[in-house]
Amino acid sequence: MTPSVVADRVGVEFWFDRQRRVMTPFAARIRRHASHTWGLRAVDFRIDGGGSVALIGATGSGKTTLLRTLAGVLGTDEGRLTVNGRVGSLLSTNGGLMTSLTGRENTLLIGALAGLSRSQARAATELVQQRSKLGESYERPVSSYSQGMRARLGFSIIEVSQPEILLLDEVHEALDDEFRRLLEERVLEVVGAGGIVVAAGHDHALLSRICARALLLREGRLVADGGFAEVRREYLESPTGEMSPATAS
Repeated sequence: MTPSVVADRVGVEFWFDRQRRVMTPFAARIRRHASHTWGLRAVDFRIDGGGSVALIGATGSGKTTLLRTLAGVLGTDEGRLTVNGRVGSLLSTNGGLMTSLTGRENTLLIGALAGLSRSQARAATELVQQRSKLGESYERPVSSYSQGMRARLGFSIIEVSQPEILLLDEVHEALDDEFRRLLEERVLEVVGAGGIVVAAGHDHALLSRICARALLLREGRLVADGGFAEVRREYLESPTGEMSPATAS
């Protein structure tokens, strides 16, 4: 099946207690002083295989919420989201890593959780060691890593898993120049093979090189969808003002 992502009026709702701690919808129903907000509301778009899309917008606009929803970390409260394809996501520099474990142990653990056999997991550890270029640090606890080293490890683990849909949330901004170039090459490979890449961040120079299309989010709503340069221009021209309705891609 060709990879695809289709969002049809997608909404994600967050509930909070008095201390602004996130609550489950069930807990909110039985408490008297719960409040809520929409992280995403009425979001519509479609991405087909071979598509590379940047999510841009101010901090708090919904970029991370959308990526986490695409990754299956968050569920939808409204609308319908359909994701077809094997997903690989790096949504933070920790990337789901266990900081008490070494780089090698993390690779083995993530491989086991992904359903790899022992021999496959061992092969993956060697490949990740080569691609991450962490040297002796690969055998040290991740708690001793810098943010850039964690991003290297997380990205290398995802790269070995060969995702059809690659999700990146600002972690590329923690990478050094060498790994940024490798990331750009990997994105081109994924897209060239008919896969999908969705990346969020504030480094528009990098995003413009890896994404042909952009979605502009504001307060959880999709307000523009089109070519990267066009959407970025709209974002820069109206950083705090009213945005126009979403344009066709």
